[in-house]
Amino acid sequence: MKKFGIVLAIALAATALLPPAALAQSAPNCAPRDTVVARLASAYGETRQSIGLGANNAVVEVFASAESGTWTITVTTAAGLTCLVASGQAFETLAEALPARENDA
Repeated sequence: MKKFGIVLAIALAATALLPPAALAQSAPNCAPRDTVVARLASAYGETRQSIGLGANNAVVEVFASAESGTWTITVTTAAGLTCLVASGQAFETLAEALPARENDA
């Protein structure tokens, strides 16, 4: 599952760097946040699992279903437009410890 974590981190970093206008123009899968959240819940049983703040105050969220294992990454602009940027299956919640810090001095 480490591979999934790395892919997820890369996807989050890449989407956080995109300006909100680029997300809205390049992704036809955008709608008001309430509409997107309701659709993810009703159609896929997904609920919010994590949240973070990206560039230009964009909110990056991961929605997932523990029952089916589906997941979706969204980015919401400050104006409230939410875009789907990635989705998949086999979601797992991880709580990995950070590696020990090395002394550089």
